[in-house]
Amino acid sequence: MAEIAEQTVVRRALINDATGARAPAAKAAAAPAPLADISPAQWRALAERAIEPNGYYLPDWELAVSASARGRVEASALNAWSEASKLIGLMPVIPMRRAYNIPLPALVSADPYGTLCTPLLDREMADDAAWRLLQQARRAGHHALILRDVALDGAAMKAFAEALRRDGLRPRVLQSHLRACLDATRDAEELLREALGAKKLKELRRQRNRLGEHGAVHFDVARTQAEVATALETFLALEASGWKAKRGTALGQDFGDAAFIRRATAGLAGTGQCEIISLRAGDTPVAAGIVLRHRDRAFYFKLGVDECFARFSPGVQLTLDLTAHLCADPAIALADSTASPDHPMINPIWRGRLAIGDVLIPLRRHDPVVALIHAALALRQSIRGPMRRAVHFIRKRQEKSS
Repeated sequence: MAEIAEQTVVRRALINDATGARAPAAKAAAAPAPLADISPAQWRALAERAIEPNGYYLPDWELAVSASARGRVEASALNAWSEASKLIGLMPVIPMRRAYNIPLPALVSADPYGTLCTPLLDREMADDAAWRLLQQARRAGHHALILRDVALDGAAMKAFAEALRRDGLRPRVLQSHLRACLDATRDAEELLREALGAKKLKELRRQRNRLGEHGAVHFDVARTQAEVATALETFLALEASGWKAKRGTALGQDFGDAAFIRRATAGLAGTGQCEIISLRAGDTPVAAGIVLRHRDRAFYFKLGVDECFARFSPGVQLTLDLTAHLCADPAIALADSTASPDHPMINPIWRGRLAIGDVLIPLRRHDPVVALIHAALALRQSIRGPMRRAVHFIRKRQEKSS
């Protein structure tokens, strides 16, 4: 019903809009390219030069998502090239109609499954790359870009703000929140002691000792393609054994999602950009997680636990070991939890915070269509917010009663 209401309001606004909201037909050369048409070699080279890391827009990950992941297939890409025919900017996108079911002329960051959509910009030409991406979107007939889940204080967003300033434009933050991150340059023991306190750490050690009664507790890191393939099946089994399976969101429950995660982790393991961590009690896996790596940053993608061991806090125990693992790695400076705001497990452990948000980027000055896009998004949020809270409340009641 909410989607029908949104479409009705938007269509009426389109009819009444004096400018005529129908975008002109885009020139073929200006249209975003299918992701599969972007040279993987050029894409990987750009990722190595990126001004801001994003493991979810690495080619092995995003191509796998776009190929089969549930509700996320067939993304295109705005792509910027230097005069020397070098790829200097890349932003996977989908039309606003697909992203929000709102038929307005805008492009939206493609959802890479992980909650980070920061575009890849060449650090030597970041402002120019951002400007060229905006120009391509304009030439394709669009009136705005919507960057979802971007680091608001990051270098890429600063480059877009500078590119907009050239044309007398400014970005608009649609929504923002803080999420947990880890300063991996610090000593892990000191960091955890400050975050959790002596009393909580003592309780967690007691739980770990009790877990050890089921077998020696050990933390493993799968790195090679063969190790990752084996560890992934353990992760999928753990994830499908708990509450995610009850909601139908476990990766292994959908053929397309399972194909995506197997392809993506295998590809990234081949370049040293994916690890699967696991915690075992004897031979029994009790928790596992997927971690992506890009440049000096790690991304904590997903966690699966055996809920039969819930009284020992297996997810927390695994995260404590991951914290020590990342802090001991000189190649990693920061770990992004990519978790929801106020996440009850990760927030007390990783006390750093990243400002993440959705940003509306206008492509033309004094454009009434941009105002229409902004209003449509605000209407959608006003409808979906209460509905989402109601669904969350119902799920909590069902989980308590089951």
